[in-house]
Amino acid sequence: MGSIPEEVLKAYGFEQHDISQQSFGTGLINHTWKMISSKGAYIVQTINQNVFPNPEAIASNIDAVGEFLKQNSPAYFFVHPVKTVDKLSIFFFDEKYYRMFPFVNGSHAKTVVDNASEAYEAAKHFGNFTKLLSGFDTQKLQYTLPDFHNLSLRYAQFEEALVSGDQLRIKDSKQIIEKIREQKIIVVTYESIQTNLHFKKRVTHHDTKISNVLFDDANKGICVIDLDTLMPGLFISDIGDMMRTYLCPVSEEENDFNKISIRTDIYHSIVRGYSEAMGNELSETEKQYFFYAAAFMIYMQALRFLTDHLNNDRYYGARYEGHNYLRAANQMQLLEKLLEKETSLI
Repeated sequence: MGSIPEEVLKAYGFEQHDISQQSFGTGLINHTWKMISSKGAYIVQTINQNVFPNPEAIASNIDAVGEFLKQNSPAYFFVHPVKTVDKLSIFFFDEKYYRMFPFVNGSHAKTVVDNASEAYEAAKHFGNFTKLLSGFDTQKLQYTLPDFHNLSLRYAQFEEALVSGDQLRIKDSKQIIEKIREQKIIVVTYESIQTNLHFKKRVTHHDTKISNVLFDDANKGICVIDLDTLMPGLFISDIGDMMRTYLCPVSEEENDFNKISIRTDIYHSIVRGYSEAMGNELSETEKQYFFYAAAFMIYMQALRFLTDHLNNDRYYGARYEGHNYLRAANQMQLLEKLLEKETSLI
């Protein structure tokens, strides 16, 4: 994408001659640079408006949560955004939004969960983050991605694709379509949760993959990062996303389904880490839904992949013919492996 524009550097009080920069990380949504200057090291990012149409809402949410933590949990390590010279948390230039954060020295991120200890650390940090914000008024948060984890909507979109999607792809996908329909009870349960008074709307991260926790050199968690999807939500979103992305040793891109399995030690580490951090914040009813959370998120991702395949890959795109079909089949295989272990995990 090139370099950080000089106008952006000046907005944050930096000069081109005083900095070095390089592209940083493997994120697919926002472009990121690591910038080093005489003042220290920083992360600079653009915000992808094709994914996040309202970057101002992201900045507002992060500021509000950061201020609450500063006032109520001053010892908590929160990566506050760097303000511009004009005290702005986000800067607009040349049709793009930019933001800056201090680089956390001595930290590293992971892309894959290698062991139960890493899963425990991540779950504990996501749980602690939500617990510390239990007194925060979620009505002050804006929805940066409305209906992001709305399973009822995702199922309705799937049903719509069966009517208006590519007819040849629909015909060729008959077997997986039937498998998805056979698990509609997951949608029914989701809808019952929406009216269950024992489930609480909390400050929820919504993107709890392992790369969104920073680790120190001893592989202990430091803090939670990437708060673009910070919104009011249910705990099943954060637990479900951890389960979906941590339990299996391979990702949704894997085409050898023999490699798809459920690592039970990691399942139990997620439950333990999150439960220890949340403590009594979770209701007794919520505590019964850890397994459901895993099924909920895996099923929803399968739905989204297959819906996109039937709609000719309009949302995710495809690197090869049948890419999203394979992803959907991968996730349905993962769901099948999970359901096989239900008795031993709950």
